[in-house]
Amino acid sequence: MTGNDGFSSTEGSIVLSVLSNPEDWWMSPADYARRLSGLTVNLLSRDVEAVVPFHTRVLGATAEYVCVDFASFAFGEATWMVHADHTYDGHPLHSSLGAGHLRGTGAELRLHGRDPDAACQAAGELGATIIEPATTKPHGTREAFILDPDGYLWVPDILA
Repeated sequence: MTGNDGFSSTEGSIVLSVLSNPEDWWMSPADYARRLSGLTVNLLSRDVEAVVPFHTRVLGATAEYVCVDFASFAFGEATWMVHADHTYDGHPLHSSLGAGHLRGTGAELRLHGRDPDAACQAAGELGATIIEPATTKPHGTREAFILDPDGYLWVPDILA
């Protein structure tokens, strides 16, 4: 199975469709998987390249790699990835990715060490939705609640 005349690869029993050329990738999926440990986050996106400014400017992350199918980001010791919806077209959950569905409801993606005031400034410049501006909380952090272009709730915070 391929998507939009792209390539396909098999991950277990799931076929992942890709639009980019695997020969141009920065590393093989197996090499990338070997460097991961502990808890990682993989977000699904309608448009990977469109969310890059949010991750780099609002969250202050480094874009390790970006293509139409996939992006890898790093901030401090944390790394996370974003896959395009089309890469999951053979996945059992693909049908739930339709237009209009809010993603990530009920989950907060907390990025410790990112200045929430700077994040809100960048979010405003990008037109991102700020659910709650930077606020000092009684539990000892200063944090903000910001939606990314796909509707995931990010909470950059620092110790107050």
